[in-house]
Amino acid sequence: MSMHFEKRLPIPSEIKNQYPLSGKAWKIKQERDRVIRQIFTGKSELFLLIIGPCSADREDSVLEYLSRLSRVQDQVGDRILIVPRIYTNKPRTTGKGYMGLLHQPDPASKPDLLAGIIAIRELHMRSIEQTGLTAADEMLYPENYRYLDDVLSYVAVGARSVEDQQHRMTVSGMDIPAGMKNPTSGDLTVMFNSITAAQAEHNFIYRGWDVSTDGNDLAHVVLRGSVNKHGNSLPNYHYEDLLLTAQLYERFELKNPAIVVDCNHANSGKKAREQIRISHEILHSRSYNQSLKKLVKGLMIESYLVGGRQDTVGGPDHVYGQSITDPCLGWEESEKLIYEIYSRL
Repeated sequence: MSMHFEKRLPIPSEIKNQYPLSGKAWKIKQERDRVIRQIFTGKSELFLLIIGPCSADREDSVLEYLSRLSRVQDQVGDRILIVPRIYTNKPRTTGKGYMGLLHQPDPASKPDLLAGIIAIRELHMRSIEQTGLTAADEMLYPENYRYLDDVLSYVAVGARSVEDQQHRMTVSGMDIPAGMKNPTSGDLTVMFNSITAAQAEHNFIYRGWDVSTDGNDLAHVVLRGSVNKHGNSLPNYHYEDLLLTAQLYERFELKNPAIVVDCNHANSGKKAREQIRISHEILHSRSYNQSLKKLVKGLMIESYLVGGRQDTVGGPDHVYGQSITDPCLGWEESEKLIYEIYSRL
């Protein structure tokens, strides 16, 4: 038999009972969720900035980064709402490489999924308690969402997951915004079909239960670029791409039309510093076209304490606060960029 059942993991309610969210943190989440909903429904003109490490690889450096981010939020809060990236499980194109804090609470040690579940929950809770910021995470495994559903304020569905039925249906049962990325092929209709499914009611099997959902009216577009048959990155953040996306929203007649642009990945060709230029171009497109100003609600930016990336995941050569997955902007560049975005809004 090729599948080996190692051990039974606790169900989400058991983990939540062991590691409960405090009343203080719950109140913070409720208020931030309220404001984020207003952004996506057009009742608030705040601009959403989903920013942080490519992968949340260790608690200490992530919390240090978030503490800096929190101080910047205090300065830009009248125009920008910052939602930090705490991405704790990472999709791997070939199945190889670091798969995130969920799999490896210590990136230099062997996988331990139970320890990982506890580590990611504690990291999200400490972020709220220590910085007042509720975060975004990627839903790589739909069945794991319930371990974090009381702490997250935003969920991303990746380019490789957006066509999956279970991801779409799970999103339909969420009360927070879910960004559905265009697939790596670049076919925008696939993404719009996914949003259509996510906004609809469903009945399906989830974690051994017969469940029904009400639909998620905050499911929306995330443009992340694509890759052609030669493996070359093709951006989709330009003015014409935004207009095309706006036209598709009209055709599909979806609730709460919104675009969030992922400034890294195939849009930047994974060249982290390109995110600065891309951000400026998107803001220019918004200022030029009032319809796009209403439609483009925010940006995704990959950023960490130290710019670039590294292969070292432990030992004396490991660079504290530098990405071990995709390259990121460093803190100084990131802080400057946030203030530039603020001045252009």
